[in-house]
Amino acid sequence: MPTYQYRCKKCGCEEEVFQKMSDDALTTCPECNAETFERVISAEGGFLLKGSGFYKTDYSKQSCESASSGSCPTGSCPLAK
Repeated sequence: MPTYQYRCKKCGCEEEVFQKMSDDALTTCPECNAETFERVISAEGGFLLKGSGFYKTDYSKQSCESASSGSCPTGSCPLAK
């Protein structure tokens, strides 16, 4: 579920909320109860990939050379020619 950041235009209250993408945006501020609560675009969070196969170095030329020498864990490298 995505995390959305909200800010109240009236009192400045900020809050992060876990919501489904299909849920309606919140409009009522939990602090001042004004109808000025709105989603803001945030640079925080983001998309993070972890694990093998997501990094440039995982498929470097050296990896392919080691695959042809038999040190590749799968025994063959899809990038080796």
